[in-house]
Amino acid sequence: MEIASQTNGITATTRKKDGTESKENLWSEILGEVQKQGSTKLPSNKSVLVVGDNSSGKTSLIAKLQGVEDPKKGSGLEYAYIDVRDEYRDDLTRLGVWVLDGDPGHTNLLKFALNEKSYAHTLVILAVSMNTPWSWLDQLQHWLKILAEHVDKLKLETEERQAARQKLVTAWQSYCETGDDLDPGSPMKRSTRLSSADDELDALPLPEGALTTNLGLDIVVVVTKTDYMTTLEKEFDYRDEHFDFMQQWIRRFCLAHGASLFYTSVKEDKNCDLLYKYLTHRIYDLPFRTPALVVEKDAVLIPAGWDNMKKISILYENMQTCKPDDYYTDIIVPPPQRKTATNREVEVHPEDEQIFLGRQQQLLLQGQAPTRGESPMRSQPGAKLTPRTPVAGSQGSPNKKVDAKLTPGTPGGEGVLANFFNSLLNKKSGSPGGPATEFSGSPRTPGRQPPNGLEEVTGEKLSVRTDAAAELDRLTRSVVSKKEAEYATQSDC
Repeated sequence: MEIASQTNGITATTRKKDGTESKENLWSEILGEVQKQGSTKLPSNKSVLVVGDNSSGKTSLIAKLQGVEDPKKGSGLEYAYIDVRDEYRDDLTRLGVWVLDGDPGHTNLLKFALNEKSYAHTLVILAVSMNTPWSWLDQLQHWLKILAEHVDKLKLETEERQAARQKLVTAWQSYCETGDDLDPGSPMKRSTRLSSADDELDALPLPEGALTTNLGLDIVVVVTKTDYMTTLEKEFDYRDEHFDFMQQWIRRFCLAHGASLFYTSVKEDKNCDLLYKYLTHRIYDLPFRTPALVVEKDAVLIPAGWDNMKKISILYENMQTCKPDDYYTDIIVPPPQRKTATNREVEVHPEDEQIFLGRQQQLLLQGQAPTRGESPMRSQPGAKLTPRTPVAGSQGSPNKKVDAKLTPGTPGGEGVLANFFNSLLNKKSGSPGGPATEFSGSPRTPGRQPPNGLEEVTGEKLSVRTDAAAELDRLTRSVVSKKEAEYATQSDC
């Protein structure tokens, strides 16, 4: 009642002096704003929906806004919250945050974060990364299409849709730099210019190209990881005109969708605090007095309603090798794929059996087949076969022949032993039982060398040969005795 009486007093005085109602409307609005701010609390049903491709920095960005130093990435649709405090009204609330995974298979989870109940109370953050600027076009168009299709499927009243869209239009038409004529500590902010019916008639039309696509959602496009710009310059030869081309393109995109634009870097802590303040300004109508920032290429800030084509065209002056209307991916092209060495073992595939056999057949037909290795039982190449020397004792019976088992090619234990002993005896000329020559057992004459092909025989070697001859003679006699016994048995029969 006191406020109302004061207002009436001001109204009467103003009418008497000026005869107009302009001052009356101004004071009424200021007093009404103070009364409204003193009696209301921060709403608890507000939320933020964060969408973007994988590795676009969504998790790190929200963790930075929360004040969390060790973010943990999840999957699907994650939920978190950000504490919001109004210092002027000493009020505290929680801002819900939904983070949607970049996997296309999880887009059906949008119904839990954005539905008929939360549509009017949700702000959307659309994140893209400076690590992959060549993907901005596809990513932004992809997610805007998903949001548009989802909003169209919501069962909303026509009046509610229209009200949400008109709210964005009004915000653009009534935008002005805040805090330029107020004390920074004051809880009041400049009100919109559409405070009366007379001002509505004088409202400026939307800028050229603004809000051509109106989903009724407050959208903030956030470019993350802007610290990667230095890497783009060093490794991919990006120049200032490339960054200007990227900025003018994304600003035109935001203009067409009524979105704000923030360049952020969690690593270097650029624009993260300003993003938090701007979110609370758009959602809870808290003061935000930071003007647009376009000087630093890695810390751009464009509030919704500030930009227009004339301001964007300033960037065209630095673009020498490209034009603003060039297709985005023709200028910002993906880098060539680099083959990275891996430690994985190369998988070996066996050759087809028929191909292998066919190749072997060709080698055989051409006479190039590899020679088979000689068996140890075969004679070595180039070795001379020494004729067998008649064994002592084998002539005891001239009418009988030596048993076939003693021949070299006959298998059997006794025949093999006989061959072995024969090979020992046949290495030297002369029979073991005959007279020994000077080089087969006699003492060596000083200064005399053995003839070619002969080896000096020591006493130990001569003993071995004598034993071998005796064993061979014993084997021969045992075989002959067996034959004579068999012959006598057959005669008796």
